[in-house]
Amino acid sequence: MMRSCRATRGLPAVGAALILSLLSLPALADDWQPLTGDQIKTALSARVLTYPGGQTQNFYADGRTLYESDRPQWGQWRVDGDRYCSLWPPSDRWDCYDVAREAKGLDIRFVAPGGSITEGRYVDLQ
Repeated sequence: MMRSCRATRGLPAVGAALILSLLSLPALADDWQPLTGDQIKTALSARVLTYPGGQTQNFYADGRTLYESDRPQWGQWRVDGDRYCSLWPPSDRWDCYDVAREAKGLDIRFVAPGGSITEGRYVDLQ
């Protein structure tokens, strides 16, 4: 009988902990601030990002971009409204992404229209 009383008393504590952890999820999302077009230009122009797989991407101020992994790939980048857009030959299609910066300013997040996320970190701020 004593065991069932203790188990019953423990359930509210577990439920409260679960509720508190779920309530903290929006706070985690708030650590990323969406960037405007001008902020995207400032965040990327003449900067280098590194990605989790070790790849790097240089964003030149003149609109060229160099993605380096197994082999270097040259493309173009621009800002269209409040979105970062890139063009990677031989394709002639510009793909555009929403951009956010992590609150500490170390990381940049690109969000594709379908919701997929790519995050990079500034090489010079590591």
